[in-house]
Amino acid sequence: MKREKSFTWKIIQNNLYAMKEAMSIARERVVCSIIKRLIEYLLWVFYSAFFVRFILDALEQEKPLKEILIAIVIIGGVSLILELFLYYCNNVLIPAWNVKIFHALYKRVYVKAKNVEIGCYENKEFYDKFSTAIDDMGNKLCQCVDNMSTVICGTIGGILACYTMVEIDPWTIVFLVAPLLGNFLFAPKMNKIFYDRYQDGVPYDRKLTYVNRIMYLPEYAKEFRLSNIFNVVERQYGEATEEKAGIWKKYFKRAFPIGMLQYFFSYMVIFEGILLYGAYQALMPAAPGITFSQMAVLTSVMVTASWVWVQVINAVNRGTENSLLVENLKNFLAYEEKIPENWEGELPEEEIRSIEFEHVSFAYTNGKQVLHDLSFKIESGKSLVLVGHNGAGKSTIIKLLLRFYDPTEGVIKVNGRDIREYQLAAYRKLFSCAFQDGTVLPGTVRYNVLMGSAGSDEKVENALKKAGVYEKISSLPLGIDTVLTKEFDEKGIILSGGEYQKILVARAFAKTSQIMIFDEPSSALDPIAEHELLSGILKETDGKTSILISHRLSCVKQAEHLIMLENGRIVEEGTHTELMDKGKKYAEFYRVQQQNYCATEEEEREVVLNEC
Repeated sequence: MKREKSFTWKIIQNNLYAMKEAMSIARERVVCSIIKRLIEYLLWVFYSAFFVRFILDALEQEKPLKEILIAIVIIGGVSLILELFLYYCNNVLIPAWNVKIFHALYKRVYVKAKNVEIGCYENKEFYDKFSTAIDDMGNKLCQCVDNMSTVICGTIGGILACYTMVEIDPWTIVFLVAPLLGNFLFAPKMNKIFYDRYQDGVPYDRKLTYVNRIMYLPEYAKEFRLSNIFNVVERQYGEATEEKAGIWKKYFKRAFPIGMLQYFFSYMVIFEGILLYGAYQALMPAAPGITFSQMAVLTSVMVTASWVWVQVINAVNRGTENSLLVENLKNFLAYEEKIPENWEGELPEEEIRSIEFEHVSFAYTNGKQVLHDLSFKIESGKSLVLVGHNGAGKSTIIKLLLRFYDPTEGVIKVNGRDIREYQLAAYRKLFSCAFQDGTVLPGTVRYNVLMGSAGSDEKVENALKKAGVYEKISSLPLGIDTVLTKEFDEKGIILSGGEYQKILVARAFAKTSQIMIFDEPSSALDPIAEHELLSGILKETDGKTSILISHRLSCVKQAEHLIMLENGRIVEEGTHTELMDKGKKYAEFYRVQQQNYCATEEEEREVVLNEC
């Protein structure tokens, strides 16, 4: 019983939270919803009880027809005005306020999403809750408001209807106890079953949503046509559907007996019981307990009361289903960031003299250690190249340097100061970055290079030239004002994967920062184009502090310092010549790549200017 009370209280808290959030955004929406529901239920009760009684009493008392017609016209006129108001609320006011709530709520969610640390996106449990929190949350919040309005106003309407029945015959209170048992004894048990069923179905809903989403994404279209992946996805969809259906079957066995008891007490007793009781009282030959007009009113009010309580119960059930989503939203917005984007601190110096890793180790939340006791230093104006097999920890170093994560052990210093002491937004402005998994957004080339910052045509064109993609962009009909992708514009241009990567590199060149970072910026390029891009990057960053991650060793010979990583540890460091002279792992790695990329030494000279 205590557990059920706790569960019920949690549902109430979540729905009250939804009401509070809606009130903070659009108080009028909540007030309007309550007034609208109250008018609806009062009209139901008025027509089924008072209006029916008025007509029957007037007929029994043989009141003048004119008096009855005038009353009907007045009541009809007031009802028409109220119905027009309800129509205006449903079709004008509430939709407009809903948009306001959607906008404000999603703005809060997006701001929060931008402020949480990157690690949250790589935490499956957190990400699931985050994705659930924003899944149609605007509608869910408004539904919670409407559900609570239904519960509050429906309860008022139901009590008035029940009062009318008791007024006609006090013994009807016996029948009114039954819905209370159905609603307060069995309904919480049903709500708990619905809640558990929803939670168990979330993993399968996520699979179904994923399949539904990828079916219309263009990046999957080719794979569906050229591989067996469609059958695999279709099978996963079918399995998720069957598993979800199995959950419904499983919970049906628990819900059916309780649901039947709830139905019996909540509906049948009041429906059938009062109807039979009223007929018996009216048809008693000796001394009828109620008149036929009272029986008509009793029957009419009984129907209204029953349907009002049905509405209330359904609203409670919907509130239970929405409770989990609201709870996810509440927890997400209340989450305290470990590395918030608005992290306060000292402003970094204008001149960056050094970057230093001191005994840095790092492990993700799963406990697996990725970096082990790394120590190295980058002097101002020097270039560093990180090399190593996939999974060696190269990209993790960049994530730590950018403070997407903080080290598990050790410290990272810029100008001899722990980077955690700097204001995060100002600190991140020190870096210009291009990542292999960066994203080109729907918009013009100019927009994708400048990314919201101010800049002239010349600035954009120079960045494109440095990235080696200006010739391609200048050949397009609108040049740097050409729209990329067809996401929002059917006339948008689709570039190759390598050309998109060069746009990302141009984005880094266009940003005026002291430290430049390139994380596998050429993974989508062929060897020749890759060589040209990497050579161009090293040339353009000559004399600047830069970090380059590349799997293409022979293109970074001119780097001032190389660090080779293996299993999160530094195994070798030095210049290319020094590491080749050692003849150890770097030299072996380099020679293997030579064999893979270079057919003959003569071809190598002709194709890549004496370098591979």
